[in-house]
Amino acid sequence: MSKLKILFFISLLFINISCASAEPYVDKELLERIGKEYKVFAKKRFFFQQKTFDSLKDSSDFEKLDAVNKFYNDVRYSSDQNTYGMSDYWATPYEFLGKDKGDCEDYVIAKYFALKYLGMDMKKLFFFYVKSTKFKAAHMVLAYYEKPSAMPLILDNNNFKVLPANKRKDLKPIYRLQAGQVEKISTGKKVKSEKVGRQWDQLMKNIERKKI
Repeated sequence: MSKLKILFFISLLFINISCASAEPYVDKELLERIGKEYKVFAKKRFFFQQKTFDSLKDSSDFEKLDAVNKFYNDVRYSSDQNTYGMSDYWATPYEFLGKDKGDCEDYVIAKYFALKYLGMDMKKLFFFYVKSTKFKAAHMVLAYYEKPSAMPLILDNNNFKVLPANKRKDLKPIYRLQAGQVEKISTGKKVKSEKVGRQWDQLMKNIERKKI
């Protein structure tokens, strides 16, 4: 397919998506910036992201969790060192999908804000720091609690299935994080972490200014 035909297809798709959603996840101005920075195929990924979101507006929580997990798990894994030249960086959802690569934190962030856009109750969502016994490494996943006492469901870039935590014997939970607040799993007590606080604050600033 020629580049001209691809651009024409994307233009038609954008019109349809704009009509279906009064407030798209990525507005037209940001989409144009993404196209200039990451080129036409990246722009196409954002169109299909919006199409996926539009199809989920009236879905159940689990259907949203399942679809969002599968959508972002198609993005390639890449370490922060390889992608950004630094040991630890929390990318915005726009950077993550634009570059089409990222590490475990980036998958969690993208899924978290996608679910927020889809109307999920954000009190039900937590970032989980875990140890992966399979990969023998620190890892991050997103956890969903239907209610505070429920067994959480786990969204993981290493697994396309959303499973309850008790079915994920390969993950050993250490901390859970919500809006920059850290809780140690073994004690249930809040833990002060200036590093996590700084990372969360910087992420929110980058999202607010729509960093790509």
